[in-house]
Amino acid sequence: MLTTVKAGPLITVHNPVGYPPTITRKQPAARPGSLDGKTVYLVDTKFDDSVELLRQVQAWFAARMPGVKTVLRQMASYYGKDDPQLWNEIRTLGHAAIIGVGHCSTCSPAVTTHAITLETMYGVPTVALHTDRFIAITRSVSRMGGLPQLPQVFVPQPVMGKSGAELRAYVEGRDPVSGKPVMQAVVDGLTQGLAASAAGEERCARDTPRLEEPDSEDHLRARFERNGWTDFLPIVLPTEDRVAAMLAGTRRRPDEVVGRMQPTPNRGLWEYTVEKVAVNAVMAGARPEYFPVILALASTGISARGSTSSSASVMTVVNGPIRHEIGMNCGIGAMGPYNAANATIGRAYGLLSQNLQGGSVPGETFMGSIGNSYTYNGITFAENEERSPWEPLHVQKGFDAGTSTVSVFHGCRSTTFSLGLRKDRWREHVKDMLLGTDAITAPVLVLDPIAARQFVDRGGFDTKAKLIRWLHETAEMPAGRYWDLQLVQNYVYSRATFGPSESPKARYVGVPPDTPLRMFEEDAINVVVTGGEANGYWQIMGAHHRATVSVDDWR
Repeated sequence: MLTTVKAGPLITVHNPVGYPPTITRKQPAARPGSLDGKTVYLVDTKFDDSVELLRQVQAWFAARMPGVKTVLRQMASYYGKDDPQLWNEIRTLGHAAIIGVGHCSTCSPAVTTHAITLETMYGVPTVALHTDRFIAITRSVSRMGGLPQLPQVFVPQPVMGKSGAELRAYVEGRDPVSGKPVMQAVVDGLTQGLAASAAGEERCARDTPRLEEPDSEDHLRARFERNGWTDFLPIVLPTEDRVAAMLAGTRRRPDEVVGRMQPTPNRGLWEYTVEKVAVNAVMAGARPEYFPVILALASTGISARGSTSSSASVMTVVNGPIRHEIGMNCGIGAMGPYNAANATIGRAYGLLSQNLQGGSVPGETFMGSIGNSYTYNGITFAENEERSPWEPLHVQKGFDAGTSTVSVFHGCRSTTFSLGLRKDRWREHVKDMLLGTDAITAPVLVLDPIAARQFVDRGGFDTKAKLIRWLHETAEMPAGRYWDLQLVQNYVYSRATFGPSESPKARYVGVPPDTPLRMFEEDAINVVVTGGEANGYWQIMGAHHRATVSVDDWR
């Protein structure tokens, strides 16, 4: 038996999506027609065993095309930094380049962007080499970079940890995307002419509609879910009246640009206005008095829906008078779902991030491998300044105590947890917790006031600076063990080898393996006090401090 659902009255709602960037079309390099007698550079971007695959590519050329000279080079720093010195060398001494391997949510866009740079700024025919998991990302980045016809060749995922024989099979096998033999696709990409781009710009900016076509409430809810505009929890439909009420929470003009955001570098910065932020705040169920905090978060340009394959999330901490003005929770259950302001501010930050940056779709604009439940509301809470023995976070960051601020931390992939400090061996226990924090972010101690006072009473840390200095000195491991961590190899070692201007860890490069190495720089460690003194529980959250901004500027 079929059931007929009445459509109901028509409703007009705002569109929650930001404004995409304008794409400037670029021209590809001329192709040589043949690689015989030519020099091809193989450029390793230094991520997770990429060089091992490129060595197999080099062996293939030696065996199958001995008339081609290959030069295997590594980028000077980590994959996200440009390397003009190497690009100039390739332009001067080489004829073509293969760059890779793009096999994470941030290195694939970087590989694509470097290939576009070589093609369009240095005139070098280039093929970008990736794993097939990142096809949607690489095509999006090449389009946003103005060269959608960039040759991109794919091998199976993963590359990391594979044997030489397994990687050789990748190189001698077929591209899982095009179906062509991998090396045929590579050679064709370097030698066959590419279609020239049309002149001018691809007009995108401001083509997002302000309002949706009127429809019934049920149909609109289904449309928002179908378009990926929700977090799949119920939303408040952003009608014109509701958005106007939200806009009354700030003196800023509705058409004022708040900021620009992208899910990961090289994807293209989308722009958004005060009104677009208000639309997403309404959807989250936020109240107009919360809106200045939400605008301040949007102004940072930091995405709460970042596309990193490590499944990072954000943590936001509110300080100053606005905590009490809008009734935020900094006591019992502060980090849980027990307060309207905490819950909806965090949710609004997540919704505005996914919608105003152009999407957060698994496999396309979001590549968090296992995901992170913290992304539902971004761990949003207020600091319990009144019960803290130290100055609050925003004062530590240079603001006056009477200023209202919001701070953004990024990471939240590792958490260690404890109850109080034991009398005799608490220093060892804390060190164990610090060593359990992921090595490429930094520890944020989130302390109930009881635990905070124990650090004063038992450790003598009457200032936050003294505690942070002790944490810096305590978090040590042997240098050989530290450098062997995969994330450290990817993101720290590659920079450290180029000196202290690139990384403070440069002082440990080349030291004996048993040399004690301090894992976290002093200025990267943070301490926040929250909670209602039900017990002396505390935790260490692995997260980078990314920004502290004024809320008062957005009132």
